[in-house]
Amino acid sequence: MLNDVKRAPSADAARLGEPSYVWRSGQERRLQLIRRYIPLEGRRILDVGCGIGTYVRRFRDFSPRVYGLDVSAERLAQAGLPNLVAAEGENLPFADASFDVLVFNEVIEHVRDDRAVIRDALRVLTDGGHVVIYAPNRLYPFETHGIYWRGRYRFGNKFGVNYLPNFLRRKLVPHAKAYRATDIFRLWEGLPVKLVVHTYVYPGFDNVAAKSARAGKALRGMLYRAEGTPARRFGLSHFVVLEKLRPNA
Repeated sequence: MLNDVKRAPSADAARLGEPSYVWRSGQERRLQLIRRYIPLEGRRILDVGCGIGTYVRRFRDFSPRVYGLDVSAERLAQAGLPNLVAAEGENLPFADASFDVLVFNEVIEHVRDDRAVIRDALRVLTDGGHVVIYAPNRLYPFETHGIYWRGRYRFGNKFGVNYLPNFLRRKLVPHAKAYRATDIFRLWEGLPVKLVVHTYVYPGFDNVAAKSARAGKALRGMLYRAEGTPARRFGLSHFVVLEKLRPNA
């Protein structure tokens, strides 16, 4: 879907990020990238940080056993879907080995303890199950979570912020992390997982395409091709798939 929806930032945009309000080509592309590495059909899937349930709805095209979790009860109420739970990612309210797939789509950067989140994800995951992570890339030229400047939160993409020294970036963006490759790999260092894939993705440019189909097509063509070159390191997000190792594997 390429319809652009103009919205003012939500009241909790800084703390939680903005959820996906509509399903567009960028989201579909991310979904198909997941499916390239993981079968979703019939799987028990948990979307952590599901917001208003946009991905939960789409995952249910593949399996009836899809759950969503978010810290915002208000967003879950807006979703109006069954099997949604309000909780934090560090303490998932599910029994061990409850799911085959856990998805963190632009969520891990907002949690208090990202490594604790991955540890608990592995607890509720079956042996041989998968964790999917999309997370902001520190080398992307724009900070997409907005910044705090002169006492005010300023929503929108901000050029060059990710390239500032850590202490300066933290002052401007205390509400969201961004990861270099070494940072993202530390999330599962020493944990019982196998790395299936780590790469980078560029944006879907859905807003651009909604205004100009030609410009959107040109940007997608150029930057999607770049994902197959060393220039992928400057993409919008890391894309990671981890497999939980079976005991004695």
